[in-house]
Amino acid sequence: MARQLTGIGAVKRDLARILPADCPPGAAAVLTVLDRHGEMRLGRLSEFMAVDISVTSRHVTHVADHGWITRDTDPVDARCRILRLTPAGRTLLAELGARHTSALEKALAGWSPADIDHLNILLARLRSSF
Repeated sequence: MARQLTGIGAVKRDLARILPADCPPGAAAVLTVLDRHGEMRLGRLSEFMAVDISVTSRHVTHVADHGWITRDTDPVDARCRILRLTPAGRTLLAELGARHTSALEKALAGWSPADIDHLNILLARLRSSF
């Protein structure tokens, strides 16, 4: 099982290779979390990403510098910033989604729909077990 889990890491690395050069995996993760969970402060984003806040901050700086998010002053606490996706960030996310879908379609072209459904169920179960 450990060997197969290592294989999942290899699949993740291969999927990361299809990202545009200016959008490394950490940047894509920031955009994905903000898309799924909405605007938030840096600390909350760091919790969702399960990485140190300094690492999250570097990713946030990258995506903000590219115009994919805004960092607006928090009306509750002016010392903090609220992170929000921009239209450019949403456009990039759509492109990333299309790239991932295409890569998965190619990789799983020989699989039956039942096998794909079964894999999806088991991966979700494994994730929830952790």
